[in-house]
Amino acid sequence: MAESMQGLRRTCRCAEVTENDIGRKVTLMGWVAKCRNKGGIVFVDLRDRSGIMQIVTESEGADPRWGSLKPESAIAVVGTVQKRGGAVNPKLKTGTIEVIPEQLRVLSEAQTPPFLIQDGIDTREDIRLKYRYLDLRRPELQHKIMFRAHLVQLIREFLSGEGFLDIETPTLIKSTPEGARDYLVPSRVHPGSFYALPQSPQLLKQLLMCSGMDRYYQIARCYRDEDLRADRQPEFTQVDMELSFVDQDDVIDVNTRLLTYITEKLPAIYRELDFPEELARGVEKAHADLLENGISRMTWQDAMDDYGSDKPDLRFDTKIIDISDVVKDMGFGVFADTVKNGGYVRGLRLEGDGDMGRKQIDKLTEVARTYGAKGMAYIQLKSDGTQKCSFAKFVTEEETKAIIDAMGGKPGDLLVIISGTFKVVCAALGALRLKYGADKGYMNPCDFKFVWIVDFPLLEWSDEEGRYLAMHHPFTMPNEEDWKNIDTDPGHVRAQAYDIVLNGTEMGGGSIRIHMDDVQEKMFEVLGFTPERAQEQFGFLLTAFKYGVPPHAGLAYGLDRMAMLFSASDTIRDVIAFPKVKDASDLMMNAPDVVDSRQLEELSIKTIEKEQ
Repeated sequence: MAESMQGLRRTCRCAEVTENDIGRKVTLMGWVAKCRNKGGIVFVDLRDRSGIMQIVTESEGADPRWGSLKPESAIAVVGTVQKRGGAVNPKLKTGTIEVIPEQLRVLSEAQTPPFLIQDGIDTREDIRLKYRYLDLRRPELQHKIMFRAHLVQLIREFLSGEGFLDIETPTLIKSTPEGARDYLVPSRVHPGSFYALPQSPQLLKQLLMCSGMDRYYQIARCYRDEDLRADRQPEFTQVDMELSFVDQDDVIDVNTRLLTYITEKLPAIYRELDFPEELARGVEKAHADLLENGISRMTWQDAMDDYGSDKPDLRFDTKIIDISDVVKDMGFGVFADTVKNGGYVRGLRLEGDGDMGRKQIDKLTEVARTYGAKGMAYIQLKSDGTQKCSFAKFVTEEETKAIIDAMGGKPGDLLVIISGTFKVVCAALGALRLKYGADKGYMNPCDFKFVWIVDFPLLEWSDEEGRYLAMHHPFTMPNEEDWKNIDTDPGHVRAQAYDIVLNGTEMGGGSIRIHMDDVQEKMFEVLGFTPERAQEQFGFLLTAFKYGVPPHAGLAYGLDRMAMLFSASDTIRDVIAFPKVKDASDLMMNAPDVVDSRQLEELSIKTIEKEQ
């Protein structure tokens, strides 16, 4: 039967007790991690979020419940700290001390949990997510959630010190469907009308600049109804900011200093939370590099040409090599015709993979096909000096040598080649590059490589919609040099936009905003908006812009991604307390779920069944 804690007050957490407390009476509360009866002496590992304290008592003459405590039961212990009588446990902060109890209260007895509450378990993730409150008792996950809290505190400290104001914006707003699908909220007071949950506070933070707030930030909850992946959730958190009277260099400067501040403070947090020492050393190295060199900038075009991605992973040097000019006049029609039709022939030198077997090469080919390539040509330069070319019957030895020389091939290398459109070649070779880096062990999560990506295209063509779409959003300022070409060559107009990339992941992004009426009107026109539609969707912002809008810019980080990267986690689910799975459902709460018909009636909503 559960007991009350009346009359007891916890003096400290379990792992906050030190050798300085020897002889002191303490009151500890937590969960039974282990209970071992060793022939008359009972050892109980008491766990809370700080760690473990060993409780040692003799069963004879003591409370008989000590020997039968069930794992995960919540208990309170009053006792005296003493030096450990047995062997020291170097794995625990409290490994040199123990508590001799004089009072036990079982606050809540636990049933047998569905899985062991310890790190390193191989329980299926869906089971752990169903019982997430139990999974979160595991030290590894607890430390990651605690780490996220520390990270947020660091961000708040820095931005507040830079004159940013922490301002909340509404979460029930107008739907402006230009981008991902909105999550809609029906209004009971206005039947047939809907609010939208914000995909970001974009328009609201621009309005704050119009209001003279000058520098704003917010740890903002955001919602997007889109397909999920390892680093995406339907509801997520942004570190959102906006600044007035600034240019791109100003935004990049303050955020480079933010990252420098974070990397300075993180090693102490890692060590406090028992993160791997390699992680602390990796961030210390990154901090030193930031102090000495800052963060380099790379244009979007260079990133795509060299790495096949606008979020390049710079932890290894392998770059894409363009051999279009080398092969354009060769007898191999696949290459020559591709170049003739405006496409590209590019490849990668996979150092040390020249002796790869056919099955492994076939797997690489499947990766390329997954990303749109029709196939993958290759030249094996085996370590014994022989070579094998998958298209040898279509080229001469001299032409093969020209390709090898252009790609810097050496014995022991595998040269892989993709031909096709710019988009396909970049996607396929970018994916092959990342697979190569992962296979070789070049992508150490404790190695941190930052880069700013700048000069993005302003627009991207959508075959599905038959029109240009904004690569970022309709309020991104175009590059002034390119703006004159907006009517004749809109696809090559660059944007004043920038992303901060860490280890091949876009950690954040932003842009200079349009603050001039004529530029904004033209942008809407290029995007296919009629003046009426622009007014209907964004009228409140356009009206505000008539009253002296300041030049302004902003940036937003994905906090979940930032916490994932800085904690060397494999997925953002590890740094979110209650995450959802790939179909956007919550296995613990069984959400989404049907609601009472009376609720639907109050909202003037009738559901229909979709045809199977």
